[in-house]
Amino acid sequence: MRILFADSLAESAVGRLRAGGNECVADHSLTAESLPDRIAGFDVLVVRSTKVTAAALEAADRLGLVVRAGAGTNTIAVGRAAELGIFVCNVPGRNAIAVAELAIGLMFAVDRHIAPATADLRSGDWNKQTYSQARGLFGATLGIIGMGAIGLEVAQRASACGLRVLTEARAGRTRETCRRMAEIGVEEAPDRAALLAASDIVSVHVPSGEDTVAMVDAEFLAAMKPDAVLINTSRGEVVDEAALLAALDATGLRAGLDVFADEPPAGVGRIRSALARHPKVTATHHVGASTAQAQSAVAEGTVEVIEAYRNGVVLDCVNLGQAPKRTATLSVRHHDRVGVLACVLQELSRRHLNVANMQNRIFSGSEAAVAAIEVAGTIDDELLGVLSAIDHVICVSVLDAHTAPGP
Repeated sequence: MRILFADSLAESAVGRLRAGGNECVADHSLTAESLPDRIAGFDVLVVRSTKVTAAALEAADRLGLVVRAGAGTNTIAVGRAAELGIFVCNVPGRNAIAVAELAIGLMFAVDRHIAPATADLRSGDWNKQTYSQARGLFGATLGIIGMGAIGLEVAQRASACGLRVLTEARAGRTRETCRRMAEIGVEEAPDRAALLAASDIVSVHVPSGEDTVAMVDAEFLAAMKPDAVLINTSRGEVVDEAALLAALDATGLRAGLDVFADEPPAGVGRIRSALARHPKVTATHHVGASTAQAQSAVAEGTVEVIEAYRNGVVLDCVNLGQAPKRTATLSVRHHDRVGVLACVLQELSRRHLNVANMQNRIFSGSEAAVAAIEVAGTIDDELLGVLSAIDHVICVSVLDAHTAPGP
């Protein structure tokens, strides 16, 4: 495969892909505007911060996979990729520890006034009386909004520091998440209002999306304790910055922020953020995932996604339908011979039955196989008879379906 790297990735990971017979081309000068003119001829595109527009996807002639070497995919035209049949995958959870470490670091930094104290010392000012006024984190209550990979890592570290950890009660958590929460000792508040009212520190770990834009608004901030600390290492757009500025000025609220709504597009530049300049904000430069350990883990995860794709497996895809439109699953047991499934699919096509999903598994010895074919449409006894009569078909049955009765 030909792989284009629009952003840097650990050379060890690129070398591993080259050793596997892939042609790897790195062009870190690419931008959203120049990518469409460069994308032709590549099977895979790897990006970190480079924006992948609909125009870039439309200009691709053989692109099958876009990998975001990180967690989010908000810089990729995911919907257009789905329309063009291009997989968009990410590497979630690999930088969770790095982000969690920064979130915990911001909690300590805010509580102990580390940033302003350092600034005063650099200017020659000794102000021990002011900087001795710290509450301390031990015994405080930390409310975590977003109990994903990062939230769990924050909870684990906070618990080790003696904080009580709360999160919102929510249905649908995985068994593994519930197990880890129980192991750490995370308590569940009945709702967000109760969590905010009980928390001395609130740390936000939610993905970017329509339901999280300006989630931290005036109502959210008013529900917090007036002397609480807000930590945001997720996305800048999660916070209504005007509302936060007003709360900082009107209450004892303080904040530790790694992300902002209008960050410079490049790694170096000027930022004109009133929030970043506010004296009650301790801030960093959107560097939550920027540790050598995290970048190495993300690079290895990116390689795993690409190698799996080469072997016909798609990992951590964000634009596949979660519930294909189907009415039945056909189970076709057949001898492993060329053309058997082609004949089955031809019969389905004749009856205008669309295949939503399909998997064919070969038994040991390569004599027999079984295909599970999810279809949208009505399966009747006549069709089952036709399929069963195809050469080398052993048996056809219907699973979890609404099968129409025969004539």
